[in-house]
Amino acid sequence: MERLLAEEKVFKDPVHKSVYVQDELIWNLINSREFQRLRRIRQLGTSYLTFHGAEHSRFSHSLGVYEITRRIISQFERNEYKDWPREERLPALCAALLHDLGHGPFSHSIEAVFDTDHEDWTCRIIMGETEVNQILREVDETFPARVAAIIKKQYDKPIVVNLVSSQMDADRMDYLLRDAYFTGVHYGTFDLERILRVLRPHQGRIVVKESGMHAVEDYLMSRYQMYWQIYFHPVTRSSEIILRHIFGRAKELYHNGYQFEWLPKPLLKLFQGELTTSDYFLLDEALAQTVFMAWSDERDEWLSDLCRRFLHRRLYKEVIVSDHNEALYEEARQQLRQAGLHPDYHLEVDFPFDLPYDVYRPDAGNGKKNSEKPPILLLDSEGGLSEISARSDIIRSLTGLHQDKHRWYFPDDLLRPVAHRLDSHIRAIFGY
Repeated sequence: MERLLAEEKVFKDPVHKSVYVQDELIWNLINSREFQRLRRIRQLGTSYLTFHGAEHSRFSHSLGVYEITRRIISQFERNEYKDWPREERLPALCAALLHDLGHGPFSHSIEAVFDTDHEDWTCRIIMGETEVNQILREVDETFPARVAAIIKKQYDKPIVVNLVSSQMDADRMDYLLRDAYFTGVHYGTFDLERILRVLRPHQGRIVVKESGMHAVEDYLMSRYQMYWQIYFHPVTRSSEIILRHIFGRAKELYHNGYQFEWLPKPLLKLFQGELTTSDYFLLDEALAQTVFMAWSDERDEWLSDLCRRFLHRRLYKEVIVSDHNEALYEEARQQLRQAGLHPDYHLEVDFPFDLPYDVYRPDAGNGKKNSEKPPILLLDSEGGLSEISARSDIIRSLTGLHQDKHRWYFPDDLLRPVAHRLDSHIRAIFGY
């Protein structure tokens, strides 16, 4: 049962101008302790070390995804499109609002080291003994499971999943605009208003009216530009590498019986693989930064050095290695070890490829209606559907993954003094 607030609530927002909340359920979810925690998780992880304005949170992004979803549904309902199931309005809005609930501090880096998944944690929070679960159960006992199924992309109505997770969903549309705004760039912008007007519910999924093709071209071009200029900026990648090494070194030390001077319970449980939702609630970036500050004085020289580097932005240098191969990389590792460095923490190869920020690929979902990332389809005046890159030369040129170079990252201040101990061809790669 949908209950409306006595008075509509409005959040001022720099991207959407206003975010409107009419439902009591949505308002209560926003005020839950688990959702408020997202104020303490940055949307762009370590990108603030590259773009100083990138301090926005998962909280503001989640509100933005909710608002875009609300506007899409409102447009469907105003136009009385018969292919939109009106009873799915509230589950869709809840899934849009809560889709990032399980993100941890510097989410993608911590996930890579500890083999966790923010989507799994989102669903654990929704289904666990939490304020969010209690609020959702006020609708009915099955409602939390319905919302979790949308987020897991296992819902029995793919059209609802499409709103929150597809190749042109509310999530991507908000983070492109929001990330462009807070990093101060312009190439992440696109005509959101036009796109919202040309979206249509059709045969169980969301499609785009044919006349909106050029607005979608603009959106996908923006996505491509943000992919390479923001999400895969070499400085950001360097900071992410150091962050992964911090967590990796700490994990290694713990499992080797090292006695930390300070190890808060949530991190202890993380190392043990025994995190509960209560522990996870305490994992935020304020705690992580405090731990890094404490660890910068740890006895272990590698952990303390990595933490100081991250805190004081003394990042690794990067060089492009056009002839990268495993034999060459292993040779470089061995020579760094002989020179007194730790190759596990002082050399990293990076080739940008992260699915959350991937460029558009028409075959990502293999064209299946129930697939995770189905392609963008155009709806013509006769009711026919066509995949957008088949109609657009611009999009067809963007569909292949850009072949970027392999990059090696290393601490220049540590390697330079011992560079004379490297073979000449390895030394040349590092630029010495």
